[in-house]
Amino acid sequence: MKQWDIVMFPFGKERRHPAVIISNDETCLNPDIEEVNALLCTSARVNRVPKTTEEVLDEADGLDWQTLVRCDKIHLLPKARFADRKGSVTSDRRHLIARKIVEVLRLPIHRR
Repeated sequence: MKQWDIVMFPFGKERRHPAVIISNDETCLNPDIEEVNALLCTSARVNRVPKTTEEVLDEADGLDWQTLVRCDKIHLLPKARFADRKGSVTSDRRHLIARKIVEVLRLPIHRR
């Protein structure tokens, strides 16, 4: 598992859904660290426009259809419960997701 991988996770109420790994590769690959940060995705076919807190993923990212990734809540999830890697977020969408996280969490951007 690496940063930006899309991997299936058995979320409680939401059941089994894709998740985008956002922890860095050092955390992902370290066997002494048992959890990673991830974003929940919808896995049902999307028939609506994305909310202001979501970005769109699709077949280019390894998914079967358009899927929305929620950027407003970061989940800390146990590595051992992940299964079935679906793909990896494309480079362009990585930037969109990162910007969306900063925007919806109202994180300050350091400017030089």
